[in-house]
Amino acid sequence: MPNKTHHYQASIEWTGNRGSGTANYRAYGREHVIRMDGKPDIRGSSDPAFRGDADRHNPEEMLVAALSTCHMLWYLHLAAEAGVVVTAYIDRATGTMAEDAVRGGYFTEAIVHPRVTITAASNAARAAELHDIAHKKCYIANSVNFPVHCQPLIISE
Repeated sequence: MPNKTHHYQASIEWTGNRGSGTANYRAYGREHVIRMDGKPDIRGSSDPAFRGDADRHNPEEMLVAALSTCHMLWYLHLAAEAGVVVTAYIDRATGTMAEDAVRGGYFTEAIVHPRVTITAASNAARAAELHDIAHKKCYIANSVNFPVHCQPLIISE
């Protein structure tokens, strides 16, 4: 595969000014809007543990979702190439973040838990192997500085 470079853009607008800006830690909201050209806005905030709005997406959740989605998209691609027919895919991915006085907050690990349903005619062993390959190819997992584990479950129809 030739070397390629891809560029991505997102616009972030803070909407949490409650009249006095960041006069103090409790004076401002963490609400913001994430925009990508031609796509619906994402209403974001910080995690409620950090004075955020629980009804909005937070960066930590979106990071876990990005890891899960990237793995899924690679897996589906590889399954199609390998003749493994996937009929359903669901993941309840998790991430663990720690906080300390030196580093602040940081992820210590993430785990994707894909539950994949394949046709009875598909090779279940090959379906399981494809998760390792998908994990190695996942752009997001390759870009983070913490371990990402995969604990798949393969179900034959």
